[in-house]
Amino acid sequence: MKTGKLNLITDVEGVLIGNAHDKSLKSGVTVFTSEKPFAASVSVLGGAPGTRETELLESDKLVKEVDALVLSGGSAYGLDAPSGVMDCLRKEGRGYQVQDVNVPIVPGAILFDLLNGGSKNWNENPYRGLAKEAYASKDRTFKIGTAGAGYGATTINLKGGLGSSSLLLENGITVGAIVAVNPGGSVVTNGSNSFWAKPFEIGNEFGDKKFILPDKINVNYLQGGAFQFEDNTIKNTTIAIVATDLELSKVDLKRISIAAHDGISRAIVPSHTPFDGDLVFAASTAAKKMETDSVTLSIIGYAAAICLSRAIARAVYEASPEKNDIYPTWKEVSSS
Repeated sequence: MKTGKLNLITDVEGVLIGNAHDKSLKSGVTVFTSEKPFAASVSVLGGAPGTRETELLESDKLVKEVDALVLSGGSAYGLDAPSGVMDCLRKEGRGYQVQDVNVPIVPGAILFDLLNGGSKNWNENPYRGLAKEAYASKDRTFKIGTAGAGYGATTINLKGGLGSSSLLLENGITVGAIVAVNPGGSVVTNGSNSFWAKPFEIGNEFGDKKFILPDKINVNYLQGGAFQFEDNTIKNTTIAIVATDLELSKVDLKRISIAAHDGISRAIVPSHTPFDGDLVFAASTAAKKMETDSVTLSIIGYAAAICLSRAIARAVYEASPEKNDIYPTWKEVSSS
């Protein structure tokens, strides 16, 4: 397998990413956009999602393209983040045209990071402003780890974060992923610092640690053992975007978004629980056009899942310590 030049989702032609965060808030926003509108779809497999305008992405809905996608911390407060991006797009004259009026289309998803040690005593919802900052910073290069929507993210036992990766396929198509990792499950095997995603690692992108299976895999350890579900409601949800430069329809992208969820299942154990709002957007910048059949879609879906698994591990691997963290970073634990 070969990554794109940056090993980021922005290796997909046309994709731009913007991040913003607030240190005292311990939260942030990530914006995915392109120079022109793009097709997108979504699949939600978690039991506790928080979303905005995702219904528009279904194949039977009128709008065929969107202007941006937003990943945000802040739980339901973060659902105001797309409004900030809409403000920016409106000033640029972008959006769905209705006679002489443009309405920017900006679906979004949120994760819960309200109990992560940050100050949440704001007088005015901060996420609209953070989204404007994120949009203004959009570029092909961006920080992963403790950044953007993953700034205050956590896992069951480690600090979470924002991750990204890419793959360059033999047919010249590029696939990439970006993810805010904040699950109720674990990204490492029980009792080790070995990533569940290790079989998909390229080079040493998340430490090149030997894959170590737990001593036993027993669902009983969900009760009182490795996973304390009664506490997991304070930290949940993995939200992601996978993208390709191949021109695909909303119907095709729905299938890609579903397939990409395999990447969450392979990198986080357990995943898709009643407490997690696990969600994957799929987007196409349509920079490349070629005949697409079921085999091609299968390859892209599989590549998207691999990218997502790797991006999840990279998010946790690249996380950095901050004041008032409630969990250590992977690197802090691994060096001790």
